[in-house]
Amino acid sequence: MGSSPAGPIAGYCANHGIAGTGVGVAHRGGTGRAGTGVPVWMAVVTGRTRDGHCLQLARTVAAHYDGENGLHDDHDRAHEIFQSSTMTALLDAVYDGGLTYGELADHGDFGVGTFNELDGEMVAVDGRFFQLRSDGTATPVTADERTPFAAVTFFRGDTHRRLDGPMDLDEIEALLDGLVPSTNLFYAVRIDGRFSSVVTRTVARQHRPYRPLVEVTRTQVETTFADLSGTVVGFRCPDYAQGVTVAGYHLHFIDDSRTRGGHVLGFTLDGGRLAVDQDADLHVEVPDTPDFPAADLAGRDVAAEIEATEHQRR
Repeated sequence: MGSSPAGPIAGYCANHGIAGTGVGVAHRGGTGRAGTGVPVWMAVVTGRTRDGHCLQLARTVAAHYDGENGLHDDHDRAHEIFQSSTMTALLDAVYDGGLTYGELADHGDFGVGTFNELDGEMVAVDGRFFQLRSDGTATPVTADERTPFAAVTFFRGDTHRRLDGPMDLDEIEALLDGLVPSTNLFYAVRIDGRFSSVVTRTVARQHRPYRPLVEVTRTQVETTFADLSGTVVGFRCPDYAQGVTVAGYHLHFIDDSRTRGGHVLGFTLDGGRLAVDQDADLHVEVPDTPDFPAADLAGRDVAAEIEATEHQRR
């Protein structure tokens, strides 16, 4: 079954300032991905980092155990989607998180998300993070800004395809579903091209007491951009992940000047290039904030609420 990673995890914690009171490791059963023969381990570390967050603990999971009595920090080797919090928490108005964008950048150079107080949308592309505001503008993100929900990966692009338009969002999604080897896996999606139109929405900054996301998006601001070049960034996740993340497609847009964008509701592509990146795992970090433990993460129609908040136009 291979050696336990308990020793390397304990050493990792000590080297990274995690004042833990103990390390527990259990074999979850199985041998990982087919044909690898690598055992699947689950690590539990009690304790926190010096700054009160548990970011460093994420690197002690099985995806970063090298099987040779050591741990690695190479996220490309693990090739995972790293996600802060869950979609159900966002639905229940958990709009403040402890993870900074400087910390998030350690886990990916490509992705989508939002900001504390639900202050706009985030898009990350080519290692640059941008805040997309309700007026349709985009500005660079500073490292100390925080997120209640974000998903990132290190994008490499396993599959590439030329796209000859015009093609709308539904046609692109149908094409993508036919390209991927299985709809039970996780994928990062990038489209670079010329668009005759892009319809986006971006929510405005919220103030306590927070309203649920379904109520907030009823008054969301929609913007239509016309005749521009840009990049669509996002993920395709399997149906069984609904609620933990967004099942199906979750896409954001930013133009080539990196000054305009938003959450994608629809578009017409004149032509461009598609790149798809198959990710091995979804890695979720639970927020270390007071709101998350008190959130209602089960008593709702998750699929209907996500459809209303992520895909429907006003």
